[in-house]
Amino acid sequence: MAIYRFRVSFEDYDDIIREIDIKSSQTFKDLHDAIHKSIGYDPEKSSSFYASNDQWIKNEEIAYLPNQRKIDRGVALMESSKLSAFIDDPHQKFYYVYNFDRPFDFHIQLVKILENDTKEYPVVVKSIGEAPKIFSNILGNPNEVTGDEDEDYVEDDDILIADEDELNSLNAREDDEEEEDEESDEFSDEFSDNENYESNDYDD
Repeated sequence: MAIYRFRVSFEDYDDIIREIDIKSSQTFKDLHDAIHKSIGYDPEKSSSFYASNDQWIKNEEIAYLPNQRKIDRGVALMESSKLSAFIDDPHQKFYYVYNFDRPFDFHIQLVKILENDTKEYPVVVKSIGEAPKIFSNILGNPNEVTGDEDEDYVEDDDILIADEDELNSLNAREDDEEEEDEESDEFSDEFSDNENYESNDYDD
């Protein structure tokens, strides 16, 4: 039985690295759990490994908590898929998507094959950098927190609030319009008086 050493890095943060040793007879679920134990994320999220080539093109999928469409398609499941069944290259690569609702993408590469020993596996043998925080989990969904499922609920992002400059501009525009109306009324009154004056001179 061999020991696989996988290098795990974020696709968008390639300076954050974990190296994990794991038995070839263990499953993708074991690797999934080991990754999230090493970076501090919740492993109970729908996720998938994809066997891939050197260009990180996704091929066969190995899923955890798949949706019904994937189940109907007969997708391989992490918990029943041994790592050795998907390794056909000493530098095998896997593209890994964590949490399809709010995904993080990872590059996973087999970097070494070791002889088995008596250690407990999987084990993290290298850890570089701190994983980015998932702030969305702190905020949550307002409906989930309050239990309120009112259809008229409006997200804050959908409400447009004028800033101070915009309000001042609108107020100035309204003042200009009022002044124009007053000037127009004064001019009309003056014109009307002139007509009466000329008419009286002509009569005399």
